[in-house]
Amino acid sequence: MRLRSLLLALLAALVVTSSATAGRNLIVGVDDDQARWISKPMSLLPIYRDLGVQAVRVTMQWHPGESSLTQTDKVMLDRSGIASWGMRLVLVVDGSAANPPDDAGGRAQYCSFVASMLRRYPTVNDFVIWTEPNSANFWRPQLGAPQAYEALLAQCWDTLHGLRPSVNVIAASAPHQNPAGWYAALGAAYKASGRTRPIFDTVGHNAYPENSAEPPYARHTGSSIDQGDYDRLISVLQQAFGGTGQPVPGVNGVTIWYMEDGFQTRVTRGRNLYTGSETDRYATSEAKQAKQLTAAIKLAYCQPYVGAFFNFELRDETSLSGWQSGLLRADWSAKPSFYSYRNSIIDVLRHRILCGSY
Repeated sequence: MRLRSLLLALLAALVVTSSATAGRNLIVGVDDDQARWISKPMSLLPIYRDLGVQAVRVTMQWHPGESSLTQTDKVMLDRSGIASWGMRLVLVVDGSAANPPDDAGGRAQYCSFVASMLRRYPTVNDFVIWTEPNSANFWRPQLGAPQAYEALLAQCWDTLHGLRPSVNVIAASAPHQNPAGWYAALGAAYKASGRTRPIFDTVGHNAYPENSAEPPYARHTGSSIDQGDYDRLISVLQQAFGGTGQPVPGVNGVTIWYMEDGFQTRVTRGRNLYTGSETDRYATSEAKQAKQLTAAIKLAYCQPYVGAFFNFELRDETSLSGWQSGLLRADWSAKPSFYSYRNSIIDVLRHRILCGSY
């Protein structure tokens, strides 16, 4: 009971605002699922604070049939709250790509599951509904996915806002799986439903470049919409939802959050801590990663309706088939990007970024 009381007190001490404003109030965070499974979550807190991040994004898993938190879920969320104490804790709730909540029963269970988090943690206010639903890596089948996801967003928006009007329901999308077509179909499904209330409060777009050597401000003419294609993303969203009950970025506080971005580095030290072979032939030097992230944060700061930027991830994955886009190496030593990220956060907070040249 004493531990439970302590956890609630720590979580209640978090100061979380109901929504982000864009541009000069940019939130800079980090994606780090270590926060939920590390046995001593307080060990992450000084790292986050030294880095200066304002938010930590953690992923939680839903399974078909679940409508409330399991004991394991509660332990992982308590750890995440302790690790991110004093910062904004953002929760992504997804699950098996082969079993997404794409029918009425699944939607009811999933939204109830997310609602149980909202009830348990009064200061956690930001919930991303699934991960990259426009990608077959996270939602299968893709046939009918926009319509199913629109229905999921609508039900979760109603459920969560019914519990707490200030909650931030975040829609998700991937950058390289034709997000323009995805949002067009999502908007069509919204219009066909006859709904007049919103289905999301924030657009959560993963903004990875097409490869790690590409600068964040690169523009594309194909199906990708990355960070440099901000103007296209705004246009796509306006075409999909303009004139409906779903506000677009810049209207009624709606912003874009870059929920994931990252530049993979080649392993040049501590190779014995990594396994397998590098699968990214564009993996860059650590020095270039630092420059790429500095440019990416500057660009996000200068994009008027962008409210947040998250680096994927804090620490390198040890499998070279995974991601080595961390600010820390596998041995927990800092890459140059750790310091450039920290300096960029200071520049954001002190409004020392000049826009107009990249």
